[in-house]
Amino acid sequence: MFVDKVTIIVKGGDGGDGCCSFRREKFVPKGGPDGGDGGGGGSVILRTCAGEQSMVALVYKRHHSGQRGPHGKGSGRHGRRGEHTILRIPVGTVITDAETGELIVDLNYPDIDYVIAKGGDGGRGNTRFANSLNRAPMTREAGWPGEERKVTLELKTMADVGFVGFPNAGKSTLLGKISAAHPKVAPYPFTTLHPVVGVVELPDFKRMTVADIPGLIDGAHENIGLGHAFLKHIERTHVLAYVLDMAGVDGREPWDDYMHLKNELELYMKGLSKRPSIIIANKMDLPESADNLELLRDELSSELIEIIPASAELGENLAEVVNKFSELVDLNL
Repeated sequence: MFVDKVTIIVKGGDGGDGCCSFRREKFVPKGGPDGGDGGGGGSVILRTCAGEQSMVALVYKRHHSGQRGPHGKGSGRHGRRGEHTILRIPVGTVITDAETGELIVDLNYPDIDYVIAKGGDGGRGNTRFANSLNRAPMTREAGWPGEERKVTLELKTMADVGFVGFPNAGKSTLLGKISAAHPKVAPYPFTTLHPVVGVVELPDFKRMTVADIPGLIDGAHENIGLGHAFLKHIERTHVLAYVLDMAGVDGREPWDDYMHLKNELELYMKGLSKRPSIIIANKMDLPESADNLELLRDELSSELIEIIPASAELGENLAEVVNKFSELVDLNL
């Protein structure tokens, strides 16, 4: 199950109360205050983890809180701090206030700990209020409540390269051939229902992440189909790879597909279509593809975009595809 948006309630633990207590010592007639401080409440912390790709764990539990701080005790014993609650989330998660929509933080790097709900401070015991005029204070403080808020977490996939294409263009097959990912592949539209990220191993122990974005349709920028749910995952990719069906299996022309895809990206977010990109002319193993490739080059001669013919199904020319991805990523990081 893939979940890329969830609303939760987070609350820091309340601080423990301070203690009002007095010493009772043999041969000490007046004694003195010895009430300890309450412990601070635990916080709720969001931690970005590279291995997380979904927020499905947060769907089944919507309320998260830090541990309450223990109360102070006599004999000067202070309460310890309550345990923090740590929520593991994917890299690239945007956190907003669920009530106002205000952006709180964009966690787009791994291994970041962000305190989303701070625990309350512990109250002071009566020892803290002793002075030369009041040597036996009865005053002590209650613990402070922890911070509480309702927040929305939304994942925007982070990848070096993002595959963009219509359904059935062969994006999933291509990802499966060049990486260790195993996306579902089937001969019908919308086989891919959520983004799949694969890791491509490169020479010199380098790695590159590639995302298979579910197929777009005309009107995706207006949220037709699952437009915005898919398009938001393209926002953070450094390089775009337009994967085109050169055989026109679904009755569309490859050059029209490219122009429609580019238009949808630009309408969704200004400047998105101008990112570094290449065209993967896929399904070159089919008979109709050779003629369509020449027509595609003629139609897009003014676009100044490189076209690489390939066959994901047969694994043809994929080394050149990966080399080009690596080259573009190195230039645009």
